Amino acid sequence: MADLFDKIAKDPVMRLVNDARQTGLYPYFRALSDSEGTVAHFEGKEVVMIGSNNYLGLTTDPRVRRAAIEAVEKYGTSVTGSRFLNGTLEVHLDLDRRLAKFVGKEAALVFPTGYQTNVGTITAMVQKGDYVIVDKDDHASIVDGCLMCRGEMKRFKHNDISSLDEVLGNLPKDAGKLVIVDGVYSMGGDIAPLPEVVEICKRHGARIMIDDAHGIGVTGGGRGTAHHFGLTDDVDLIMGTFSKSFASIGGFIAGDEDVVRYIQHHARSLIFSAALPAPNVATVHAALTIMETEPEHVKRLWDNAEYMRAGFKKLGYDTGNSNTPIIPVILNDDFRTGIAWAALIEEGVYTNPVVPPGVPPGGSLLRTSYMATHQKEHLDRALSAFKVVGERLDLIPTTEEAVP
Repeated sequence: MADLFDKIAKDPVMRLVNDARQTGLYPYFRALSDSEGTVAHFEGKEVVMIGSNNYLGLTTDPRVRRAAIEAVEKYGTSVTGSRFLNGTLEVHLDLDRRLAKFVGKEAALVFPTGYQTNVGTITAMVQKGDYVIVDKDDHASIVDGCLMCRGEMKRFKHNDISSLDEVLGNLPKDAGKLVIVDGVYSMGGDIAPLPEVVEICKRHGARIMIDDAHGIGVTGGGRGTAHHFGLTDDVDLIMGTFSKSFASIGGFIAGDEDVVRYIQHHARSLIFSAALPAPNVATVHAALTIMETEPEHVKRLWDNAEYMRAGFKKLGYDTGNSNTPIIPVILNDDFRTGIAWAALIEEGVYTNPVVPPGVPPGGSLLRTSYMATHQKEHLDRALSAFKVVGERLDLIPTTEEAVP
C-alpha cells in the first residue's frame, strides 16, 4: 500500500537539501538576529547586508517605525476579517486612493500580500476561453495564478519580443488575452522592454499587466516601470508589493476603476483572507509620503547601484544584463555558488545564493541588491570581500593575472 509520505525520500529537492545540510552549506531558512538595515547580524557575525529588498532603506526610518507604533495604539494588531466584510478600515481606503494617484491610475486595491495580489488578479480576470501569456522569467506568484485560473497559460522567451509576437499570433483573434511581465526581474535585475511589449500587445488586441514588485520605489523616480517609459496610460494593470521599497508587507493592483471593482468582487485571495493589519497599512502610508516628498532616496539608491556595478565589472565578475539595483553575480555552478556564499559570510558580507529552480539549470548566482542607505564604506567592504573570495575560489583573475 502506498504511503502519501513516500515521495519525501525520493524527492530530488530534499536530496539536495539533505546533502547541503550535511556539508554545512545549506543557506536557507537561517535566521538573522536583527535588522533589515545596511548592517545585520547573522549567526553571531556582523555582515554588510547586500541581500535585501529594502531598496530605500525605509524599514529602519524612524518616521516609518513611529507610524506603525501609532497605528497599533489606535487600531490594535489585526482587523480579524476580510476587506469584503468587517476588515476594511478608512486607512485602507485612503491607501487605495493614494496608490492609484501615485502610479497614475484611476483606482487601486490593497491585498494582504503580493503573492495574493497576483493570484487574485489573474484568477479573477482570466476565465475559460481566455489566454494568459507570461515571460518565462516571471515571478512564481504569476505562474501559480495562471495555473489556478480557468484560462490557458502560454509562455514566451525572456524579454524576447519576437517570441511574444509569435505566441500572440498563434492565438485565436477573438479570445481574451492578458500579457504579464515583470517590470524589473528579481533575479536578473533587468527591465522589461515595455515599449516593444506595448506595441505588440496593441497589435494583437491583448491587455497588459506589469508586476512591478521590484520597480515601485526604484524605477521611474520611484513611480515604477510604466512611468519610467512614459507608458502609464498604455498599461492596463500595475501590480506592486509593500515588502520591498514600502518597508512593510502586502500588495496592490491598480487600473481603471471598473476593472479594479471587478477584481474586488472576484479575487478569492482577497475575499477569503483577513485584510492587511492597520500597522502595516500605516507603514506604507509613511513610506509613500517619503517617496513623494524626498526623491533623493531614489537617486542615492541608483548611485550606489552604479558604483557596485562598475566595481564588479572591474573585478571581472559577470553581472549579466542587470541595469537596476539588483545585480546578480553569475557563477553558473551550484556547488561553487554555495561555497562562495559561505566564504562571503566569513568575510562579513551577506548575499542570496540562488540555484535551480530559482534560476534555470546551470544559471546559479549570488543575488546582490542595494539600498539608498548604504554608505560608500559598506560598498567598498563588500567589493573587498568579493575580491578576496573571488581570487581564493578562482572565480575571477587574481590581481597579478589582471595586469596586462
